[in-house]
Amino acid sequence: MDLRKLKTLIDLVQQSGIAELEITEGEEKVRISRFGAPGAPMMMPQPMAMPATVMPVEIAEPAAEAAPAEAEGHAVKSPMVGTFYRSATPGAKVFVEVGQTVKTGDTVCIIEAMKLLNEIEADRDGVIKAILVENGQPVEYGQPLFVID
Repeated sequence: MDLRKLKTLIDLVQQSGIAELEITEGEEKVRISRFGAPGAPMMMPQPMAMPATVMPVEIAEPAAEAAPAEAEGHAVKSPMVGTFYRSATPGAKVFVEVGQTVKTGDTVCIIEAMKLLNEIEADRDGVIKAILVENGQPVEYGQPLFVID
């Protein structure tokens, strides 16, 4: 199941007010839940039957985040739950630094989700004004990652 389809399903769950949605396509199965159990981790991978199988994922409503006071501008937000990485491999050059100019489509980071590395691209031209997440830190769906001005 591709990422655009997953994002559409997540948006559908958030906008419709339903508590949970489970989709099965062939051997792939995804469960999206608005409300996770208190203290439960966001991702609950199940043992994989086959390498191509998508593991069930529970996604809870993101907590309200305070807007960064020191950085105003356009926020590049996380399109998924996962782990934030500033470079392609440990020790490699980071994709972007504060003060660097980026164009729409430039890779700004990677988010690892369900053992897949997803390149996150700038959605507008501008200058990186702030990096709001530390390398290796978990991120939520919709969480601001960068500020572009």
